[in-house]
Parts: sequence; structure tokens; C-alpha cells
Amino acid sequence: MPSIKYPFPQCLSGLCQPPAYSRWLARKASAHRKRDRARGNQTATIEAYKSAIHAAVASSGGVDAYTGRLLRWDLISTYDNEASRAGKRAYKASLGDLPSVDHVGDGLGAPHFRICAWRTNDAKNDLSYTEFVELCRAVIAHHDRVSTPVPTAGP
Repeated sequence: MPSIKYPFPQCLSGLCQPPAYSRWLARKASAHRKRDRARGNQTATIEAYKSAIHAAVASSGGVDAYTGRLLRWDLISTYDNEASRAGKRAYKASLGDLPSVDHVGDGLGAPHFRICAWRTNDAKNDLSYTEFVELCRAVIAHHDRVSTPVPTAGP
């Protein structure tokens, strides 16, 4: 049963089940708190992380904060280590639209997050929003300049 403190976000209605969301919220809060503590942030409580992530989800409207694309909320809490080992890149690519929690800032202050696709978060990595946008613009500008696209491998 979902917690009253963190009610199921209306924007996720029909996209995932409340128990899966509650489990995902608890796991993401714990993982981000653990990572931030390792970086030196000893101040924020697990409840502060849950609250910040829940607020980010509610304000997201269920879409990626950077691309505006609808996220695959049905995929939360479905990651399988064995399938990942067996499927490698193809498995990871199949989860590209899995909702992911992206830090706003360096993780050393009060928790603040955006929700985006796993592939977006992976591409953004540790870049600030401004740096990420600059990188995206550079990729597009280069794409528009070259007459032959950069070859790709795989899907």
C-alpha cells in the first residue's frame, strides 16, 4: 500500500502501479543518499531524499525533464542483473526510457532532482544543465556540418 506521506502521483496513473512506485521511490532515495554520503554530504535524511524525488516525479508530468519524451514508468523496479549480463548493450538499450533520478547540483547540499530517461541521464553524466545543452548543440551543429554521418555500430 502506498504511503500517505508520498501519495501516488496523479501523472503516473495508468503508467505504473502504486506499489511499484513506492518501492522505486524508497530504493532511489536510499541509493542517492548513500552516494551523496560517500561524497561528503552527511546532512540530508532519507526522508529529505524521498520528499525531493517524489516532488521531482510529481512535477515531471511523467516525462523526461530534458527531452519532454514520455518515460516508461512500467519499467520501474524491473531491472534484472542476469538479463543485463546476458544482453549487455542490447539489454541496457531496451531500458533507455526507464525513469532515472538526476541530481540538480553536486549532491552536497539539500537534495534536489529532476526526472529523466536513463539514456538521457547516462548522456548527461556529471554535466551541469548548461554544459549538457552546450554539448547537445555541438553534436547537432557537427551533424549539420558533415556530409557523411558518423557510422554507428549496433542498433
